[in-house]
Amino acid sequence: MLKEKLKGYKIILASGSPRRQQFFKDLDLDFEIKLKDVEEIYPDTLQGVEITNFLAELKANSFNNEILSNEIIVTSDTIVWFENKALGKPKDANDAFQMLKKMAGKTHEVITSVCFKTTSKSELLHTVTKVTFNPISDEEILYYIQNYQPFDKAGAYGIQEWIGLMAISKIEGSYTNVVGLPTDLVYDYLSNFNSKK
Repeated sequence: MLKEKLKGYKIILASGSPRRQQFFKDLDLDFEIKLKDVEEIYPDTLQGVEITNFLAELKANSFNNEILSNEIIVTSDTIVWFENKALGKPKDANDAFQMLKKMAGKTHEVITSVCFKTTSKSELLHTVTKVTFNPISDEEILYYIQNYQPFDKAGAYGIQEWIGLMAISKIEGSYTNVVGLPTDLVYDYLSNFNSKK
């Protein structure tokens, strides 16, 4: 369906995330992957969605002056927002352990911003999902880190993995957002792309 609606356009996904790439395939999109080395640094005055908006736009702006007239660049950024702090990807196993230990038995937010950029405009969309963990023992956290190595994931966990099956008691909002991309939001935007011009 989307292929038909986007005929004449070239979708560029600027993400190295295997989960985001798989989602684009699952949406039956024709797309190309282009990666830029962007230093993901943001002003420390930013809070919550301001951070993901800033970083998604920063990634998109790295393509300035390179976008062709028929291209749509899609960039995205996800953070875990917990107790007024952004949890990004863990630096190492100890960092991952500390993140999961703090979040165990509590609720956090997963925030993703997606930026769609063309030669004529740049649009940002975002979504927030609340995720609640049951209490998790130190032994369970260590087992998860050792066996699943969640070092490429914001907040040091993947909801689609073992820890999601055994420890998540409730989610409010988009499941795919927690995996890494709010696919319903992406689909809706691209479906209506021609009417937004």
